[in-house]
Amino acid sequence: MVLTGMQVQVRDMARRFADETIRPAAEALDRDERFPAEIYEEMAQLGLFGIGVPEEFGGPGFDTLTYAVVMEELSRGYASVADQCGLVELISSLLVRHGTAGQRALLPDILAMRKKVAYCITEPEAGTDVSGIRTIATPDGAGWRLNGGKIWIHNAPVADLGFVLAVTDKAAGNRGMSIFIVDLNGPGVERGPKEHKMGQRASQVGALNFTDVKLGQEALLGDQGRGFHMMMSVLDKGRVGIGSLAVGIGQAGLEAAVDYAATRKQFGKQIAEFQGVQWLLADMAKDIEAARLLVRSAAHKIDAGEDATRACSMAKCFAGDMAVARTADAVQVFGGSGYIRGFEVERLYRDAKICQIYEGTQQIQRMIIARELLKKGALA
Repeated sequence: MVLTGMQVQVRDMARRFADETIRPAAEALDRDERFPAEIYEEMAQLGLFGIGVPEEFGGPGFDTLTYAVVMEELSRGYASVADQCGLVELISSLLVRHGTAGQRALLPDILAMRKKVAYCITEPEAGTDVSGIRTIATPDGAGWRLNGGKIWIHNAPVADLGFVLAVTDKAAGNRGMSIFIVDLNGPGVERGPKEHKMGQRASQVGALNFTDVKLGQEALLGDQGRGFHMMMSVLDKGRVGIGSLAVGIGQAGLEAAVDYAATRKQFGKQIAEFQGVQWLLADMAKDIEAARLLVRSAAHKIDAGEDATRACSMAKCFAGDMAVARTADAVQVFGGSGYIRGFEVERLYRDAKICQIYEGTQQIQRMIIARELLKKGALA
């Protein structure tokens, strides 16, 4: 898929930033599990947060395809950093589509990383099955009172604002959920300890507990009872983001494997001369390119206003599986070295796994693809 001149410029800018700033810091960030605030501040200055936010609200107003390109390049540097870009994109999309004028006034601080955000959905009984949510918001005078808890929430240890999905009408099922904007530094909010993850270790994840948190009516995002619908409205774009992130991980693995194969010698010659290694590299390259094209095609459908659900699920599913399989191949090219901490491919292999889990598991993606096929036919 051919990029426009502007998209190429944005891609090249994101690529330079990934190569010069993100990639050199990735090993230390992974080791220390540190939130890289200074990198995010530079990204904000470059306009790399809120890619799709219209100019009238303080963003660059780019399309979904440009967002996909940026996510891939940032992920080439380090997927944890790209993940923050994806989180801000999701939250800002919600605010642009559903926020009041007062709520949209939060956007400049969010895009500048003066306010860090968290999207608070997952609970012990509600992961893939959002209908299992138990966090509840009850009417309290002119506002609401929030009680419940969330787990595995991205940015929970550091966020200032939480966008919390809660039940407001138990009898209404998915139509009884609403989203609230919560001050996570306010009374009644307790943060759990930071989780120590297998991969993408610099992205902070933890639990949040809400005990009689008082919220004004202005905390309600959009209409009451429309929280599930609003959440679903950004899922397609979210899956394009994770698919792009997975492509970036795979691309970084391929680059590392090609460089290593061209320099490592065994039996008196470079291992790149062995057919077995060549086939590994070839399979990596073709699957990465296929995933990239699937992701960009899905992004194009969103930008064209088409029904993109099937395409986005296919892209996320294929790209996530590709990233895991092909970073494993990168480790194989490195041999024993690839299994040792400090080699980039070892980290990439760990970073890839979550791409098969978050933003909807691969099993859920396959269910969505099949449902769309059975509903609309194979040619839809």
